[in-house]
Amino acid sequence: MAAFLYRLGMSAARNKKKVLFGSLMVLFITVSLGLGMGIHLNGEITIPGTKSEEAMNVLKEEFSQGTEPEGGTIQVIFKAPEGQTLESEETENIIAKTLESISKDTEIASIVSPYEGGTISYNREIGYALITFKAEALQVTDASKKLVLESVEQARSEGIQAELGGTVEFSELEIGGISEVIGIIAAFMILAITFTSLLAAGLPILTAIIGLGIGVMSVIIASNFIEMASFSLILAIMLGLAVGIDYGLFIISRYRQNLMEGKGVEESIGHANATAGSAVIFAGLTVIIALAGLSVTGIPFITVMGVAGAFTVLVAVMISVVFIPALLGFAGERIRPKAKAASTQVPPKVSEQSSRWGRIITKYPLPIALAGILLLGAISLPALHLQTGLPDKGSKSVETTERRGYDLIAEGFGPGMNGPLAVILKAESADDAQATFAKVGKELSELTNVAMAIPPVTNATGKIAMVTIIPGTDPKSEKTSDLVHLIRDKAAEIKQQDQVEVMVTGTTAVNIDISEKLNEALPKFAALIVGLALILLMMVFRSILVPIKAVLGYLLTLTATLGFVVFVVQDGYLANLFNIPVAGPVLNFLPILTAGILFGLAMDYEVFLVSRMREEFNHSGNAKNAVLSGLKNSGSVVTAAGLIMIAVFASFIFVEDVMIKSMGLALAFGILFDAFIVRLTLVPAVMTLMGRSAWYLPKWLGRILPNIDVEGESIEKAQAAKKETVL
Repeated sequence: MAAFLYRLGMSAARNKKKVLFGSLMVLFITVSLGLGMGIHLNGEITIPGTKSEEAMNVLKEEFSQGTEPEGGTIQVIFKAPEGQTLESEETENIIAKTLESISKDTEIASIVSPYEGGTISYNREIGYALITFKAEALQVTDASKKLVLESVEQARSEGIQAELGGTVEFSELEIGGISEVIGIIAAFMILAITFTSLLAAGLPILTAIIGLGIGVMSVIIASNFIEMASFSLILAIMLGLAVGIDYGLFIISRYRQNLMEGKGVEESIGHANATAGSAVIFAGLTVIIALAGLSVTGIPFITVMGVAGAFTVLVAVMISVVFIPALLGFAGERIRPKAKAASTQVPPKVSEQSSRWGRIITKYPLPIALAGILLLGAISLPALHLQTGLPDKGSKSVETTERRGYDLIAEGFGPGMNGPLAVILKAESADDAQATFAKVGKELSELTNVAMAIPPVTNATGKIAMVTIIPGTDPKSEKTSDLVHLIRDKAAEIKQQDQVEVMVTGTTAVNIDISEKLNEALPKFAALIVGLALILLMMVFRSILVPIKAVLGYLLTLTATLGFVVFVVQDGYLANLFNIPVAGPVLNFLPILTAGILFGLAMDYEVFLVSRMREEFNHSGNAKNAVLSGLKNSGSVVTAAGLIMIAVFASFIFVEDVMIKSMGLALAFGILFDAFIVRLTLVPAVMTLMGRSAWYLPKWLGRILPNIDVEGESIEKAQAAKKETVL
């Protein structure tokens, strides 16, 4: 692979104008197609085959109106002024005028006022109107939303509190914007400090933007042909930007080192592409496999999300090994580091062959290793009580009308009203079904944590009925989840006694099933990528202990990341610092997504750091010097790469959407733990303790494993042989 990349880098440098023109043409074509076709993201998170999904299908088939009408809905929630009720004449007039204003929209199918629907609280102070649109929630136009907002604002100006809820979103998911700009600016500053050159700092940013444009626009084009959640595009943006900058950093840094060693421009480009480029391909491949491996979960929206992210990383890798050599051809000597004057008669000092951090670690490897392990172990502890779920309107900021509407519903009707359960009853025949349904409905109403149960409503055949149950707790509560399981446990008893099949659905039940399905898939996925890591790293490093050490470090990173997320998001500590509105369950697909992404990125740093150690060990045979050389030559690059990743991911922490916020938080701190505690501290400490045994590989295994050259040994051997032939 190194020989091929060497030739590819040299060719790209010699044909730099053609490569530049071709890359820009690909970018122009994808951007044109993407903007022309538009974004089609349905934003749905569903898992076919779950119990709640099956029950929801029965509900839609058997009842003309299920718990969620086919069209998008908006709840306009009203609270009477102090000292009045919704039945006060003045309040009634304001509500009537508000709904009349909204009814001017021809896209509305129906409007049911609080008085017509009986949706008024017991104290008569809070109630809601239900607006149903002809189009689905995601297809409701901005014009319709604007009319509702203006009408509600008019009601507020007349002294009545009016907020919004329902399936139509008013605070849209943020895709692109200031977060990426902040991340790019931070990355540029880090690169400028690392390279001490504005030109050199700008090159990785340029390549990342081109790769991101091609990758993200390709995902947008794909959204026109396959169902894709909004998070797929967000993940692609996060990853494309972060790895694009990092991969450019690795290759450009190696190019500058080659110039310092006395190589010519083209030779430096070719050698950088052969060595750092090989590491980029392997590192990118691990990220791609990890993300594509999400398909083993069998969960469609997770699979699509993984494939979208993997494709963006693939584009970043291709841009890195083709476009960067061409840019380096344009830059030439202008980004050569300033050399320090040195005498060739005096051997280099120890301080010049190693870094201060490397000398500290190799001097005290055992206490440093123990301290790192204990620190990550302590951070991991909160993960033991991890609770997952999907954020709802109650997770939003109180500055949003949806959150205020959520709170009003809870105040007026109880917290469970924000997540009612629909229980489907199916009898074998219509004979005596009504009496049986009533009996079962009464039994369900007596279960723990049931605040209210609406009597059974039968369908046209009389064989199927629906009981609406209002839990006593909010949708995110563990007690609500326990109630869903309690109903399902009782279903077997009811089936045996009354010959009635019982199924539970509704948004709350669906979210519970999705969370449990994702939690079940996590161990299987983690086992897959751990096994994959062992095999791939054995091939790269020709060692048994190095891959085991790398995998154990990754597991420490993963548990510490989940522990920190639970500590902040679920337990609420430091929530104000990260602008998290309210403590609640961790995003249900975050653990499995974090496991996949951190695996790939952790292997990035492992390869770039340890490959330099192996390169030095092959030359000198001294294990300690190999550790010192690896930290000296790659430590600063891995540090800069880690800081860039953290800056990019952290820029998403302060967006409004809680789901994006939690993704940014997990990835930013995951990289912090992995790059700085695991790779730059634990890895060299453990490598020092293992000594030469770190590089042991049985001969029989060495013959079986393919030899992947990421250090450019084949290039050096070929050049040495060429020199001998000339002499």
